[in-house]
Formats: sequence, C-alpha cells, structure tokens
Amino acid sequence: MVFPFFLAIFPGLAIVWFIYHIDRHEKEHFWPLTIAFLIGTLIALPLVEAQRWFSEMGWMYPHTPGSTFLISFVLVALSEETLKFFSLRVFTWRATFFNEPLDGIVYSVMISMGFASLENILYALKFGISTTAVRAFTAVPAHAVFATMMGYYIGKARFFPERKQRFTLLAWLVPWSVHGIYDFFIIQEIYDALIVFAILTLGISIFFSFQLIAEEQDESPFK
Repeated sequence: MVFPFFLAIFPGLAIVWFIYHIDRHEKEHFWPLTIAFLIGTLIALPLVEAQRWFSEMGWMYPHTPGSTFLISFVLVALSEETLKFFSLRVFTWRATFFNEPLDGIVYSVMISMGFASLENILYALKFGISTTAVRAFTAVPAHAVFATMMGYYIGKARFFPERKQRFTLLAWLVPWSVHGIYDFFIIQEIYDALIVFAILTLGISIFFSFQLIAEEQDESPFK
C-alpha cells in the first residue's frame, strides 16, 4: 500500500520541486504555495465524484467519435480546467504575493499538481500500480503543461491590464482546448494508432511550456 501511494504522489511533488526552483529571481513563500496545492486537492474531490457518477450513468464510455468528443472536451477538460481557472483567479488575482507574471505559472502549476496528485491517489486505489505508473509519465505531466499555459496567460492578464480580457479568455480557452485534444486521442476507441497523436500533443505542449517559462524568467522585474 505504501509503494502505490508513493508512486501516486511522487510525480506531482517532483514537478512542484521543479517549478519552485525555476522561479530563480523572486521565490514564493511556503504557505501560499502550500495553500495553492491544497486548493488543487480540494477541487479534485467533487470533480472525481462527478465523473464517477457520470461513469455509473454510462456517460463515460467513448463508443463513437461524438461521445468521445463529449467526454474529452466537456465532461473532463471543460469541468477540470474551468474549476482550476476560477480557483487560480480567485486565489491569486489580488494577492500581494502575485508580483510578477511568472507567479501565474507557479501558482497555476501548484494548484494543478494538488489536483493531479489526489486524482492519482484515487486511481492507484482503484486500478493499482500499473495504471498509476503510466499516469506518472502521461496524465500528471499533462496537467502540469495545461497549468503552465493557464498561468502564463493569467500572468499576462494581471500585469498587462490593457489586454486583460483577451489574456483572461486565453487563460481558460487554451488549456481547455489542448486538454480536450489530448484526452480525445487518449480515450478514443476508433483506432489504436491514434494514441500517437496524444503523445505528440503532450510532447509539443511540454516544449512550448518550457518556452513560456523561459520567456517569463527573462522578463522578470526581479532579474
């Protein structure tokens, strides 16, 4: 029981450690980061429960392209990214610790890793080690890159008020769209080889996430 639990939380904590250390010029304090992580775990609970209910109702089975689209873009991506978006917006927007654009990425990833860690624990309890191990290299990094995109645009919205509405919309729309595309290829049962596109989507997203982080590091006012 101890090893599955460790395997479930290690990927998220490793990404938390990484994102904390990329904030080189003005590191965030322990408690805001911890609260952000805990917020992520709390919002995961109702979403996982709702998805379990949808599954019991027979709505989580991708038998056709239409049902796969509905599950990927609405039942999963829309619900998860919308709740993470509002959590990030409410927690950080007027906070004094949100004092540079990179902080949008930092706190977005913290919330998302709290979400992914609890989700992974629940998957470990239900499906065992093999599923948890696969998710360590797929679902958890995917949540991190979706969060990086969201945090990047939230940071832009916060510090470029003349384009606030556009960046705020992108902070919700971009991670939702990429999450939906990724999930569509992961859960589809049309053609097994299409999973390659899920891996490609994740790989491209990781690449661009590093570019977004590097941009905010270079433009930090504390540099």
